[in-house]
Amino acid sequence: MNYKDWERMEEADLHFRKLVRRFVKGRDKITMEGVSLPGMLILNAIKNGQQRLGDLADQLDLTSGAITAICDKLERQGFAVRKRSEAERRIVTLYITERGRRMLERNQEAGTYMIDTMFGGFTSTELEVQISLFQRLDDSYRWFIKGSYPSNEAIRRSCYPGC
Repeated sequence: MNYKDWERMEEADLHFRKLVRRFVKGRDKITMEGVSLPGMLILNAIKNGQQRLGDLADQLDLTSGAITAICDKLERQGFAVRKRSEAERRIVTLYITERGRRMLERNQEAGTYMIDTMFGGFTSTELEVQISLFQRLDDSYRWFIKGSYPSNEAIRRSCYPGC
């Protein structure tokens, strides 16, 4: 039987969930010239060339519905344009406009500021530890996201104290 510090694991889970909720709530409130943080991430992703909407959704870990809503707004503001493939009508590609490129340039320091605000107070060693832990969390969480859940018996054997 492996010892697991359930009290610490539950505390870590609580802080992780708080952080995720705070981040998700806050990211949509952060705007530059009327563009939300996810919109800025999309513009940044297409600044060197167009991308398919599905690829953007995968790359930025956003739903197709979220990508569509954000792209609607970016188009209305004149920062991006969607084009449907003539060969394959289901493929939609997003291009940045010159107006979008200029807006990104004006706000390029915002991303640097946000990263510095979150991580600038840590030493290089602490950042390496964080990166390693974030990667491990991501790897261990992958099964949950993909829906390949272990059986109830496997969960019971590996998770519950005293099993």
